[in-house]
Amino acid sequence: MNTIDDRDDRNHDREHSPEDLDMDPAVLERLTEVVQSRGGAAQVCVLRRGVTVLDRSFGCAPDSLFLLYAATKPFAALTVHLLAERGLIGLDEPVAAHWPEFGRHGKGDVTVRHVLQHRAGVPAGRGMVRTMRTATDWQRSVRDLEEARPRWAGGEVAAYHFMSYGFILGELVQRVTGRTFRDVLTTELFAPLGLDDLHPGLPDEAWGRHVPARADHPSEWPNQWMSNRRSYRQAVIPSAGVSGTAAQLARFYQMLLEGGTLDGIRILRPESVAEARRPSNDGETDASLKRPVRWAHGFMLGGPGADPRDLSGVMGGKSDRGTFGHAGTTSSVVWADPSRELVFAYLSNIQPEFGAGIGRLREVSDLVLDACLAR
Repeated sequence: MNTIDDRDDRNHDREHSPEDLDMDPAVLERLTEVVQSRGGAAQVCVLRRGVTVLDRSFGCAPDSLFLLYAATKPFAALTVHLLAERGLIGLDEPVAAHWPEFGRHGKGDVTVRHVLQHRAGVPAGRGMVRTMRTATDWQRSVRDLEEARPRWAGGEVAAYHFMSYGFILGELVQRVTGRTFRDVLTTELFAPLGLDDLHPGLPDEAWGRHVPARADHPSEWPNQWMSNRRSYRQAVIPSAGVSGTAAQLARFYQMLLEGGTLDGIRILRPESVAEARRPSNDGETDASLKRPVRWAHGFMLGGPGADPRDLSGVMGGKSDRGTFGHAGTTSSVVWADPSRELVFAYLSNIQPEFGAGIGRLREVSDLVLDACLAR
């Protein structure tokens, strides 16, 4: 059995003593046991006060690349917040002000803020099956959104925008900057921090390090088939297509926890990070997910309510309401808790049934919270 004091893995040398960061090593060891017992491949990274407490890989190498699925969405949102702070986009402007074709069929009043809140009224464009089939084709996805008819008026209903979220925000970024979404994301958000293993579409040279998804329930077989295709993994899919490591994902969230700056390098203004974290509902039932969830303007928020189905529980049933992050289907989760100065990234290739997966994410998140000792 590996313990948290072992140093036989390449990533262990980055770990610091849990006690020095007011964390319980026994609880962190329990976390590693739980993750290891689930089988498959996984990575776990815990930072406290900006210091690495736990950085482990199970069934894979430290530099193995996991598909982040929906945990990609905050990156799309943050590129828009970056352009907003530069005065290139107004969050309360209609999307059609920069992308006129999007305004067709009654979408002319949909604002950028509505999209960030999952309130644009087009959660699946022209249908879920077609949305998934065209996810690897940027231009077809964009054309479908232009022709989509909204189910609700902009701002009216919170309904998780599975794929349309990223394509609306990503196309908006391209229209405003004249650059590709991949270029803006990598050069403006990732490269300055040296995050060269967060990939919006896997390059050929990184393909050998990708971790295939593995369905743990028949309901996840379609997802396994789709996400293991090379065409999917290498496509730029701004809602669900970034691949990366837990360590680099945690470092990105540490930058957000510190108000947009890390190691003296400013990526975003504190006001932009605060706007991305600002709540847009208080746990109402999402019309797409049919479960309560607390949305912000780019993130899911912690602090779940009493309903055990509350998706905010993926960040822990004991999580603070200021905690922000996102789940990647029900196999992975990343979050930052400002009140505890804590960042947690958990990536797994095992795809459980949806309800069971929510419970699994909640379990590992609560273990990290339980490891925090009172100062």
